[in-house]
Amino acid sequence: MGAIRVRSGKRRLSPRRITRVQSRQLDGLRAELARRATIAKPVRWNARPEDAQRALAKLLLALAEILRKLLERQAIRRMDAGSLTPAQIEAMGLALMRLERTIVELARRFKIRPEELNLDLGPLGRLL
Repeated sequence: MGAIRVRSGKRRLSPRRITRVQSRQLDGLRAELARRATIAKPVRWNARPEDAQRALAKLLLALAEILRKLLERQAIRRMDAGSLTPAQIEAMGLALMRLERTIVELARRFKIRPEELNLDLGPLGRLL
């Protein structure tokens, strides 16, 4: 180990090696800090009792919206593949429209804007 010197039973790092390691680490930390500075801080749950119901509704509606969009994409793939009958296409379309309408109505009831249901996953970006 060329970077470690042993003197009288003690291990010491070579000053030249310390400088190189620190410089690389600092460059990496600077890059990470710059990357994190561009990312908006995540929204945190507000634990005030009067907001708890709205926060839970927002979370559940966001999950329902994610599932609705996934089901919609799956239906489109199945339609494109030709694996659905016209009656199945009609039934799926109707079910997805009703689900979307229900999500919008519940969001309105809890005073949640539709864009609030699009969760921010930090470095991964917006969910939907």
